[in-house]
Amino acid sequence: MPNFCAAPNCTRKSTQSDLAFFRFPRDPERCRLWVENCRRADLEAKTSDQLNKHYRLCAKHFDPAMVCKTSPYRTVLKDTAIPTIFDLTSHLKNPHSRHRKRIKELTEEDIRRIKERRLASSIEQLHSKKDIEATEGQDAAEEEIKLSAEEKDFRDYLRSLFEIVVMLGKQNIPLETNVPEGVERDPSNFQALLEYRINAGDEALRRRFEATAVNVEYLSASQQSQLLEVCEGTVREEVLMEVRESRFFSLVTGDLVEFAGERHLPLFLRFVDQSNALREEFLDFLPFEGDEASLVEKLETQVTDGWGLRMEDCRGQAHVATGTFATKMKAVAVGLMGKYPMAMHTPCSTCALNIHLANNLPFPSVQVVMATLRKIDVFFKQSPSLQAELERAISVYHQENDEKAAELKEACSSNWTEKHNVFELTVDLLESLLLCMDCIRDNENVKFPDAVTGDAYSIAETLADFEFIVTLVILKNALSFTRAFGKNLQGEALDVFFAANSLTAVLHSLNEVFDNIEVYHEFWFEEAMNLAGTMEIPVKVPRLFLRKHRSADAGEIPPETYFKEYVTVPVIRGVIDEVDDIFSQSNLKALKCLSLVPAIMGQMKFNTSEENHADVYCKDLPNPDTLPAELHCWKIKWKHRSKEVRLPSTIHETLQLSDVKFFPNVNCFLKVLTTLPVLMLEDSNSSETSRKRLQTYLSDTPIKHRCKSLAVLHINSHVKHDLDVMVDKYCRLYPEDEPEHGVEAEISTVVI
Repeated sequence: MPNFCAAPNCTRKSTQSDLAFFRFPRDPERCRLWVENCRRADLEAKTSDQLNKHYRLCAKHFDPAMVCKTSPYRTVLKDTAIPTIFDLTSHLKNPHSRHRKRIKELTEEDIRRIKERRLASSIEQLHSKKDIEATEGQDAAEEEIKLSAEEKDFRDYLRSLFEIVVMLGKQNIPLETNVPEGVERDPSNFQALLEYRINAGDEALRRRFEATAVNVEYLSASQQSQLLEVCEGTVREEVLMEVRESRFFSLVTGDLVEFAGERHLPLFLRFVDQSNALREEFLDFLPFEGDEASLVEKLETQVTDGWGLRMEDCRGQAHVATGTFATKMKAVAVGLMGKYPMAMHTPCSTCALNIHLANNLPFPSVQVVMATLRKIDVFFKQSPSLQAELERAISVYHQENDEKAAELKEACSSNWTEKHNVFELTVDLLESLLLCMDCIRDNENVKFPDAVTGDAYSIAETLADFEFIVTLVILKNALSFTRAFGKNLQGEALDVFFAANSLTAVLHSLNEVFDNIEVYHEFWFEEAMNLAGTMEIPVKVPRLFLRKHRSADAGEIPPETYFKEYVTVPVIRGVIDEVDDIFSQSNLKALKCLSLVPAIMGQMKFNTSEENHADVYCKDLPNPDTLPAELHCWKIKWKHRSKEVRLPSTIHETLQLSDVKFFPNVNCFLKVLTTLPVLMLEDSNSSETSRKRLQTYLSDTPIKHRCKSLAVLHINSHVKHDLDVMVDKYCRLYPEDEPEHGVEAEISTVVI
């Protein structure tokens, strides 16, 4: 049963916040002062026992110095605490409203007595604050005194070590040097930096290692691992503190990453920080092993036990995956939604919808196309000379159409394999791509190394296969119906709102194609045959299919029939099912509530119906009962604004408004809504997102040099860190390493 605040003009109740509520005191004199300050005449006739049993005041009506948090779960008042902070005038702005808590009118004598008592209370609180500050200062001084010279020296030594580890992480320098076995090696990067700092005058390190032989490691591998663990945990905790303050978050995973021969799943969290900015931060790598149920349990354990968050507060999930890994992550998403229905499964804003749909189609021919596109992307990023070779091939094939050549060169200049129209571009570029690969693998002028020519040969063999061509053409045509829809999803808030309202039309078009698959497949197959004919590639059924069915003594199947049954029909059916799955009714309801953004309201002539969809997050709102009235006031505010006031066009702009706090339900709704992974990051405190920093780390760091903890430090180099916090944490976790009785603990060494 909720507790309601008895103060006039206060509508807070205990079930809507973590705010503490306090009973009226049993002491008659103190209780009388509480009632007098409340200015509620109806409470004066009640006894202190009645008031203690049935009435409460929330912590907002007490000076903060009078409220003590004795533990994370217990908040108490000082014995002399009296409520002094009240709103006694806001009801006057609406004289016709029904005011249940009538405020007593004061006489001049009442006013004089209250002033005298408040003066005495202020003096008492001032003394109380001074006593607290003096006590804290004394405690700090005592703590300083308690540290012996050896202990202080040990902490300075640890601080220097952590400073080195953080620097290595930020600069992406591995701790160890990579030298083949049997070859004389130099000291590790970590030891080299230790020696450099000692020579540069770091007294704490010099005193620690001045008696250590120069041919031994200063710190063992296990101690270095402990330092990394503490650094990583401290940086992660800084991010998690902000997530806990915002409460609601979404879970996002990336493509698999390899460390020390094992595959790991990158984990990100999206949340709105205290400055109302949407952020997506990298948190950790999760070992990718076991079946789908095991991965669901691991993710749940990581979020709850590892990070101290509640999965009940997760409002979205998105998984960027490829190949068979995509099928597995889709099952993981379904498993999480089974346990936590509010963790809506959506596409990720960093991946084009058509690419996401194709990656999730579990058909071998489709996955060959997607894997080849990823291979092409990596291939051309190796060297500018390879990109120049492609542009020359485009010029050769389109020498009679300079405009088309210039258009294709511009389109493939950067990250074209990640765009919404990737399949259209690939079809247009296919002849040029094959010519380019043939020229590179011939390598007449010996411009390219053997590894590059080998990759070119592999790609060319795939491009010259008819199964690849027909699958690419079918994907191009099938996903043309979702291209505009997906592009809008990655656009501005207005584009996303219209996309949510156009899904029915998209599904209708796809179902119409499926119902008339014979006609559509005939056109698509003819297009593939014409393209293959231009490239002099024979039209045939895949060799693997013929080999498998040779023993069945079946009649020869025509290529057109084969590709209809094994590619076109499964692809269309798969796209329809995938769109249905990732855009459920709950997802669409949430996206349609983007009409809360004032610019969208204006575009719709303020004829929107948010209340019809707002129930999706109703339980998350601070005052759900007042939501309809608040939505009406929100709409009226913007409809009748002055002409010079511009309508905010994004959620971020809306949340930055100073008066949005007067609409608590709208404010909360927008904060929860913007965490959905399908929405683009509107604003970021850094120029790069954590996902881009992860990609940069992976591309710049060879697999043999990768270290999970250093990767976390490097990707989160923008997160503030406190070396003293790291030192305290290390001393708590590994007390056996601390000096005892003035004698430094012996450090284990490893002989080189």
